[in-house]
Amino acid sequence: MEGKLMFWQNIPFFCIILSMFSGIFSSILSGKAAKWLNTCVIAAVGIMSAILFWFLLQTGESYTYMMGHFPAPWGNEIRAGVLEAGIALFFSIIMFLSMAGGRKKLAREVEETKHNLYYILVNLLLSSLLALIYTNDLFTAYVFVEINTISACGLIMIRQNGRTIEAAVRYMIMSLLGSGLLLLGICMLYDLTGHLLMSNIQQAVAVIVAEGTYEIPLLVIIAIMSVGLAIKSALFPFHSWLPDAYGYSTVSSAAILSSLVSKGYIFLLIKIFYRVIGFEVICSSRIINILYIFGLAAMIFGSLSAIKENDIRRMISFSSIAQIGYIYMGIGLGTRGGMIASIFHILSHAATKSLLFISAIGLTDVSEGKRPFTFLTGAGFRHKIAGVGFTVGALSMVGIPIFSGFVSKLLFAGAALEGGRKMLPALIVLAVSTILNAIYFMKTVIRLYTPLPLDENNQAEIAGERIQYSYITAAKERGYAITICLFVLVNILLGMSSQPVVKWIETGLAVFK
Repeated sequence: MEGKLMFWQNIPFFCIILSMFSGIFSSILSGKAAKWLNTCVIAAVGIMSAILFWFLLQTGESYTYMMGHFPAPWGNEIRAGVLEAGIALFFSIIMFLSMAGGRKKLAREVEETKHNLYYILVNLLLSSLLALIYTNDLFTAYVFVEINTISACGLIMIRQNGRTIEAAVRYMIMSLLGSGLLLLGICMLYDLTGHLLMSNIQQAVAVIVAEGTYEIPLLVIIAIMSVGLAIKSALFPFHSWLPDAYGYSTVSSAAILSSLVSKGYIFLLIKIFYRVIGFEVICSSRIINILYIFGLAAMIFGSLSAIKENDIRRMISFSSIAQIGYIYMGIGLGTRGGMIASIFHILSHAATKSLLFISAIGLTDVSEGKRPFTFLTGAGFRHKIAGVGFTVGALSMVGIPIFSGFVSKLLFAGAALEGGRKMLPALIVLAVSTILNAIYFMKTVIRLYTPLPLDENNQAEIAGERIQYSYITAAKERGYAITICLFVLVNILLGMSSQPVVKWIETGLAVFK
């Protein structure tokens, strides 16, 4: 059994290194070969993560793996528990489906000579996400935050048009600001504690708090690290870069960026709160009250911006701002129930937002590539599987029962009831945000299923333009249709089988410290 235990302990390291070196190896491959390598790597990471997840579910424990078996301060550590393994597995599934769903558009969106570069960036992005999930070293986390930033920026600008270059520059400026604040916080924390390993820092912070020394420096550290990761995850009011970054990048990039990248930073922030500083210290610092207020504001202002938007992809992007607000609102409640709701919503939003972006591209394909809502009239009839996928995603975001979004909002409402003085604002904003979600998502669904009279050439006069519409069947795009169906299945499974998922999150949080 000991030999087997040592083998399982290597899985996080294997996943990170496999993803990283596959990115390097892809640089000498053709675009087609790089595509297949990328597919195989994501699948392999998913399989290994599933094995590790199953193993840790049986033991109910977490473990620390020393890189090279060197102890601190010379060595580096990976820490894996049931929560980390489950998040890694889920991220792998969403990335696999996002790549599969957007692959049909890649040839038109990216120059053929840059296809292998695209897969290099995706592999490096996967590696950095896994490292953020598993690392037990704060400086290593920062290094992979920067790898994540560069990879994400490359995925935005690889289309090489004016919109994406501008979006990438704005993303890089805001992201580097967030990274700089995170690094400053890490340096100050190292100066205060003399450690970089998360568990060692937590012990040192506990001593500092018990002695009542360095209260102001510790408060400043918590504040700037929180703000840094809030900027990187696009929490209101640091969200200005997000709509263009998601709205004009390739469809796979938009799905991955919206569902995984921002969630990786949020998961790192949760790790810092629990494993570096200590959640009790975080709550006593009152920093989470600020995150709570910004989360509530994001839920309202993100939804209002989505209502005013006339472009389907930018509308979905503004919706992400509101959904990120939900996550921060749950964290800001400062309760176990709020954290469980936030982690569940990380999963729910990842599955739903990717589905919406992948479905939206099918709807614009049958509308001559037009993205304004006026041109999308009747698109649900012209591309049935994309229409169904978007409708399911919309219903989930609104919070209709049987879909994952309903469970998220139910968990947030339950957590709010335990939030003391925060209860009433949370419940009111949750209700208002749900109404606003329904306005812009149901408005879009109604537009998609409003019949559009076409002439014998499948043309119609829209907004002074003569538009050539087309019809696409599931049989014509089997791979795309299968991807949409799998996304829908994931969403319904999260909605219908939420209790085991919530139990897994509870178990993971219990050993997360």
